[in-house]
Amino acid sequence: MLLVVDAGNTNIVFAVHDGAVWRGSWRISTNDQRTSDEYAVWVLGLIERAGLTGKNIQRAIIGTVVPAALYHLRRFCRDWLSIEPLIANRELTWGYPLLVDAPEEVGVDRRLNGLAAQTMFGGPLIVVDFGTATTFDVVDGDGAYCGGAIAPGVNLSLEALHQAAARLPRISVGRPSAAIGRSTTVAMRSGLYWGYVGMVEGIVSRITLEMVGQPKVIATGGLAPLFSEGTDLFDHVVPELTLEGLRLLAARNSSPKPTSAPGQSRAFSDSELSN
Repeated sequence: MLLVVDAGNTNIVFAVHDGAVWRGSWRISTNDQRTSDEYAVWVLGLIERAGLTGKNIQRAIIGTVVPAALYHLRRFCRDWLSIEPLIANRELTWGYPLLVDAPEEVGVDRRLNGLAAQTMFGGPLIVVDFGTATTFDVVDGDGAYCGGAIAPGVNLSLEALHQAAARLPRISVGRPSAAIGRSTTVAMRSGLYWGYVGMVEGIVSRITLEMVGQPKVIATGGLAPLFSEGTDLFDHVVPELTLEGLRLLAARNSSPKPTSAPGQSRAFSDSELSN
């Protein structure tokens, strides 16, 4: 079985795939100070509740946009699962080109979304990811990644609004029953929700004008189902698209050989800590 670890700016998701289906996925808040032992207590307990054990895991892959979290995640795989994990980076075989000015600047989450979406649906397409940032990733008809756009995420904008305006409360994200808010809370929720729907529709429209062919539009991220209720823009809604990208990337690449005996700790080199 394959353990997939998607470490984002807000949450880290652990998921197990048995070669046919996902057997479970679990989410924890991102904290780059959390140790490998803390991960083990939490993750292995949840894996056991799914009817599995750590011994069922033969491979692992980690994708992260938080470099400081990598050390303890990799140490967890080595010390508690006796596995040398794949790390989603430029050294792996991705199977599609990046037609951008600075490939090294493309976040691994964006590359994984592009890989999963073009494998599942074919290009041309646009992936809209409702994460810490709201990202728009473009894949052309030949399957090449062509760049996109990055906007502030929904929760980030919500927190900035609360922090910058003393009299505005902190609210949750939700679809309002009406566009005209008759209270401050409802007015904020309307502005946030319909503002983001309008932004997404507008950016996708502008991107489409620059593409060859009519793209399919894919929504992903935890808030994708909520925002898909307010527009008919999306052809597919796949909340866990990044996990699927990690699974596909693992299938394209061989696992590295363990550099220590099972259960034996080893030191990290400077190059490993910087990857």
